Amino acid sequence: MSSVQSFYDLTLRLIQTLEHLNLDRDAKMNEVDILLEKRQQAMAGIAPPYTDTEKDLGARLISLNAKVTQLMTREKLFIQKDIKDLSVKKESTGKYANPYQSMATDGMFYDKRK
Repeated sequence: MSSVQSFYDLTLRLIQTLEHLNLDRDAKMNEVDILLEKRQQAMAGIAPPYTDTEKDLGARLISLNAKVTQLMTREKLFIQKDIKDLSVKKESTGKYANPYQSMATDGMFYDKRK
């Protein structure tokens, strides 16, 4: 199997993994990491001259790489949203535990009389 064919197959597996919504995020990210490393190794083995089938696969890979980029961006946004939700939850929990901790002292009245 040529390096272009293995790169193409790994790209298809990567897209399937990223589109799989029921998979646990940690398992999905581990699988994505493994597939990206294998793709990088396959990409290192790609060298000209190319056959007609390899050229055809290369043309298909351009659109597939755009889809991979879109799916990876979507995963990144999901992770960023979860991190933001977690930090908001942590902040609100802290405010509930000690509601007067973060009060500003600006404009406070000090009585000089005793």
